[in-house]
Amino acid sequence: MSSTLHDRPTTRTGTRHQPRLPVPAPRGPLSAALVDVLPAGPPDDDAHDRLATAQALATTAARDGDDVLRDADVQLSLTVLYALHHRGVEGVDDAWEWEPALLHLRRTLERPFEAALRARAGHPRGPATGAADVARHLFALAAADDGPSLSRYVARHADAEQVREVLVLKSLYQLAEADQHTWAVPRLAGGPKAALVEIQADEYGGGQAGRMHAELFAATMRGAGLDDTYGRYVDVVPVPVLVALNTMSLLGLHRRLRGAAVGHLAAFEMTSSVPSRLYGNGLRRLGHDATTTAYFDEHVEADAVHEQIAARDLAGGLVEDEPALADDVALGAVACLAVEGDVAAHALERWAAGRSALEGPWRDVPGGTRG
Repeated sequence: MSSTLHDRPTTRTGTRHQPRLPVPAPRGPLSAALVDVLPAGPPDDDAHDRLATAQALATTAARDGDDVLRDADVQLSLTVLYALHHRGVEGVDDAWEWEPALLHLRRTLERPFEAALRARAGHPRGPATGAADVARHLFALAAADDGPSLSRYVARHADAEQVREVLVLKSLYQLAEADQHTWAVPRLAGGPKAALVEIQADEYGGGQAGRMHAELFAATMRGAGLDDTYGRYVDVVPVPVLVALNTMSLLGLHRRLRGAAVGHLAAFEMTSSVPSRLYGNGLRRLGHDATTTAYFDEHVEADAVHEQIAARDLAGGLVEDEPALADDVALGAVACLAVEGDVAAHALERWAAGRSALEGPWRDVPGGTRG
């Protein structure tokens, strides 16, 4: 037994950190059918029949939908389905996670979703000539990204309400930070696996619960007067946030997309350090204390290191081991930059028009305020 087992300080987290995703308000007939069936009891021999309406709606949406990346009903449905593989959904029996009829429905939605992501990314190609070339290519992709900068706006212009909206936009992912990418761990081997674990260990606080990045983000939310309960604001986040979240889940849940999951993480880390500094500066400009800025301050240094590990040892190492995954790594990176850029563009366009970036007032969410 390790001599440090009993020496390590333990930090108990409250139940607010453990909840499942709240059952969301439907955004169309498909999500309405799902939230009607799933909480009504565990799956049984008639699960296929119980899901018949939802399956028919999913088939229609997949066949006739104009733009799955803008379809709030489809994206919310995917968020609910993916949540079954995360922390679960309030009032939904965990047996639904691997119910074949529900997996079939999810796959019906995933096919057009994946196709749309590939089209959004422009079907990129990546080098398969060695780790150094892969890293250079990824850094070039990140440097060439000319999407709107939400962090720069926060640093210079955002008011207190807009900062709260940014935190709400981030909360669905950041309160469970790193989980989707962790699914790639058992799908890798050797150096790439070790590199991913090194990054994820930092994300999870190096064994100290209070240093988990999700915990630091929870403190940021509390400092801004928001509720830090996981999933609290699911009903007010816009479609681009759901798309970004679902992209990570899609890539993480499918072994065949492990290269894309790695590329996504690399791009995510490469575009985090400088924006985190800007977000922290914006919070300080508005008078927030060190506890509230700690999440972003932590990422300034951590992600400057992580981006090197992710580009060279993780993504580059994976392509050296499996050259056939070169294009998938590029796909994940470009898809990450695209969908995260869509979130920023949405917020900035809404604010420029004098509107909220959210789909409804965050204060109207039950339990959505503190103090």
